[in-house]
Amino acid sequence: MPAFTSAREKRLWFWTLAVVVAIYSTLGLAQTLVDTLGSEFLSVWLFLLGCILVLSAVITQGLKVRPSGMEIAIALGVAAAYLLIVVRMAVPTERSHLVEYGVVAIFVYEALLERTGQGRRVPVPGVLAIAIASVIGVIDEGIQWFLPSRVMDPVDMLFNTLAAVMAVVASGALRWARQRANRFLGR
Repeated sequence: MPAFTSAREKRLWFWTLAVVVAIYSTLGLAQTLVDTLGSEFLSVWLFLLGCILVLSAVITQGLKVRPSGMEIAIALGVAAAYLLIVVRMAVPTERSHLVEYGVVAIFVYEALLERTGQGRRVPVPGVLAIAIASVIGVIDEGIQWFLPSRVMDPVDMLFNTLAAVMAVVASGALRWARQRANRFLGR
């Protein structure tokens, strides 16, 4: 039996691995980047760039099919929730967790949904995606324990899990709205 059920699933797992490697590879460079670019640049501009990239991915995917009113309402609610959380975060560098582990969770979730769509049994794909992204976040923090310039922080583990939960719930809500609109329109 092949490891992947489709070319799309294989691509999604590849992109998951690429994001995880990117996250882990910056662990040793983080302090160097802060020293070189300044914490203001990293906390504001790189976060803004990450948000723009995520937003552009959402928009390009959303343009494939005209969204229903419910999808737009859910997307606006999700955007408002993310904005409130970002604005209220006391430590600006914690914002990166929302982007990093949200992206990891979405890639894992989509890969698991693709696997399910191809006839393989995947128990509760959303919960499994959150669990996988959370474990990757725990490993991230565990690696930091061994790095002299970094600190392993259990609070960051919670942020990683929160980011995964938010991303999967938002994606699930948007998927539900699209399916409901498609049923209504007879697609």
